[in-house]
Amino acid sequence: MRLSPETCSRARLARDQRFDGLFYTAVKTTRIFCRPICPARAPLEKNVEYFRTAAEAATAGYRPCRRCRPDAAPGSPAWGLVGTTVQRALALMRSEREGLSVESLAARLGISSRYLRRLFNEHLGMSPLQYWQVERVMFALGLLRETRLPVAQVAFEAGFNSTRRFNAVFREICHRTPSDVRQDGQAGTAVSGGVRFYLPYRPPFDWRQLLAFFRVRALRGVEEVIDGVYLRSFCLEGGEPGVLRVSDDTAAHRLVVELDSGDARGLYVLNQRLRRLFDLDSDTGEIGQVLSADPLLAQQLQRLPGVRLPGAWDPFEYALRAILGQQISVAAATTIAGRLVERYGGRFVDTSGREWRLFPAAGQLAGVDFEGLGVTRARAATLRAFVAAALEGQVDFTETDLERWCSQLTALPGIGDWTAQYIAMRGLSLPDAFPASDLGILQALGEGGDRATPGAARARAEQWRPWRSYGALLLWQSLQTGDNK
Repeated sequence: MRLSPETCSRARLARDQRFDGLFYTAVKTTRIFCRPICPARAPLEKNVEYFRTAAEAATAGYRPCRRCRPDAAPGSPAWGLVGTTVQRALALMRSEREGLSVESLAARLGISSRYLRRLFNEHLGMSPLQYWQVERVMFALGLLRETRLPVAQVAFEAGFNSTRRFNAVFREICHRTPSDVRQDGQAGTAVSGGVRFYLPYRPPFDWRQLLAFFRVRALRGVEEVIDGVYLRSFCLEGGEPGVLRVSDDTAAHRLVVELDSGDARGLYVLNQRLRRLFDLDSDTGEIGQVLSADPLLAQQLQRLPGVRLPGAWDPFEYALRAILGQQISVAAATTIAGRLVERYGGRFVDTSGREWRLFPAAGQLAGVDFEGLGVTRARAATLRAFVAAALEGQVDFTETDLERWCSQLTALPGIGDWTAQYIAMRGLSLPDAFPASDLGILQALGEGGDRATPGAARARAEQWRPWRSYGALLLWQSLQTGDNK
């Protein structure tokens, strides 16, 4: 959402929770920047300026407020704010624990480092390094306040391989040292064998609906939804495997993440994966405003406000599951994926003695024939081709351009537009994907008992751009409730 100064002014004076994380208020007299919900006395309008991100405010020379804690704000939605190349750059930067040099980042994007710097300055008003430093320091602030991890480990988790360098950058941005923040108290409680941290979101947030979606698709031994809690096995950064538990703290507008692992590392990457999995950074107000123009979607949004797009823990994993699930039911696809995990995935036992499985990575499936899983020979050949393409770099899981992504996927044998669009929607969390030939979508849009045609579905969905993925999800939900009738 592109916010005007007038809108920002009204939102901060009202301390409107819906705008938390969408912009930041910087006070010229104190050189402090705040969230729009900051409880401090509101400064005069002539003494403030507004920034879209914490990184922009910090780069302009402002330091984060200690009361409202900008590090604890929901993330800023990226859609529409920057060009696709910058979006891809940000995705690459966030997929790695350590920082990438501008040269290596530009090389992976297929552009010159000079052009990449120019794009960042044009769209974000800062260099790639400045953006990386502020985002990682904000992440470190949260770890210092919410966990008992040693400062050296916090520095490592934030992507700094030198504690000295971390301290210098931290002090430059926050005008305090990491030790000062830790001495403030409020350090989080430890979890047996792991850590606990929090993922803030903007309300409304339909946790129950998200869990219902994940429950029917949960892989045995890998995922579980029970008593309002999502559980998942994981293994990151070459560390030991572990289990994460995610629950909803509705009153505080945040998810609570508890890790059961003897070697908790890769927390930044894990944080990013969970934010995408539960779609925590979406602007539900903007999405609802666009989709409500369609009477059918407006009815569904009224019944279930705060729509979130269920994401994927890992794009490769989800793409493989989507290919397995072509032209069969959700239950059958989940059963077959479970067989794949049981045959090729790793196993470990958590601290309670329970056995878990890990979904196999692409390297573990190299050369696998996929026979005996219950798929056709043609489908097994498609799976082999997809794994080989992923290993050879022919499939780019950081792609943010929908057309380029679909071109990559449909070039592989046995993969059509429906599969490519569906993977883009849930595996890559692209907001404007739309599997127009999906039977559920056609049924939901049909009239008089007849299904709509794919062409008619595409035409109707044009008015939903750039949020067609959310429109598709609402249509599927309407079939469960009969609201499409």
